[in-house]
Amino acid sequence: MRIIRSPRLTLRPWESGDASFLLDLESRWETVRYLTPDPTTMATLDEAAASILRRRAIDHPVHGIWAITLTETGRLLGNLLLKPISVSSGVSRPAPVEIGWHLHPDAYGHGYATEAADAVLRDAAARGLEFVIAVTDPRNLASQRVCRRLGFAENGATRDYYDTDYLLFEKSLV
Repeated sequence: MRIIRSPRLTLRPWESGDASFLLDLESRWETVRYLTPDPTTMATLDEAAASILRRRAIDHPVHGIWAITLTETGRLLGNLLLKPISVSSGVSRPAPVEIGWHLHPDAYGHGYATEAADAVLRDAAARGLEFVIAVTDPRNLASQRVCRRLGFAENGATRDYYDTDYLLFEKSLV
């Protein structure tokens, strides 16, 4: 998987040595509470290591799951994904590509999610991706602000993904 850079950040493949950080990140309820309809916290280093293997297994010219790091120090900040989203049961259209992110609480409030997502979207557009969506839990105001800063159009509530109510944001990359 490729490395993507922005002015302050490097988005790189997850490495086995990142397991302690990933466990710290995803063992926090405040970090995972909006990630899925039925969120659970990570409990062990073995879970983190297995998750890193799954993240690294994405072998695609556009899609990926990256570790977000500060370029200057290499400090890990969070996670960014760009991949097809699972559509809900009964939805009969192809799965669009979703972008999503979550950061360690120590990294909140610095614009890192917006900067990382913008870098990945620019890279994906250069590789031919034409359209992307983001879905957010209606209570996840911070991610909704990121979507708006990135120029996503808010298209209201939907149950088309994850069989639950989310707010849908869409963006053309062409």
